[in-house]
Amino acid sequence: MIDTEPQTAGGKVLWHFTMSLDGFVAGPDHEMDWMTGTPSRPGLIGEYVETTGAVLGGRDGWDRFPDASGVYGGAWEGPVFVLTHHPEDAKPADGVTFLSCDPAEAVRIGLAAAGGKNLEVLSPSIGRQLLERGLIDEIDLHIAPVLLGEGIRLYDNPGGAPIPLHLVGDGDPTLIVNVRYRPAATAKTAAGR
Repeated sequence: MIDTEPQTAGGKVLWHFTMSLDGFVAGPDHEMDWMTGTPSRPGLIGEYVETTGAVLGGRDGWDRFPDASGVYGGAWEGPVFVLTHHPEDAKPADGVTFLSCDPAEAVRIGLAAAGGKNLEVLSPSIGRQLLERGLIDEIDLHIAPVLLGEGIRLYDNPGGAPIPLHLVGDGDPTLIVNVRYRPAATAKTAAGR
């Protein structure tokens, strides 16, 4: 199995998501139940718990899941920042600061609070804005073996120019990553032959 190196806490701005094979990080209305029962490699969540110093999210996601204690299933504790145009109508929560500023300023605030660890960006729209400003250090994706067909895309920028990326790790950083799956019903049939 080819996998990325363990995550490090280097004060990075890390755009981090589990994503469906067709590019969605959440279902319609930010549903996340599609990730239930999809295991990750052992120790993966612990890497992020240890290397994350602060989280930056958006208002849409916060309004759907207003629980700062739920980051990594409650295993992570730290400052959470929610970037919003209307902080005045946000319901206060312990450990959460609502920001109404430029995304670059939100990154500065988040990195300062992260204390040398990573600032995790858990918002597709904020991540896109930071990517356009050159403020994303890494995009860390975990591709789940599911096709959602609709929902919230990781990167949605119609009419925008393509953004070339380099693969982190050994080898050619411009190499295409190959992934091969079978539909679950077909896989069961093939195994029974």
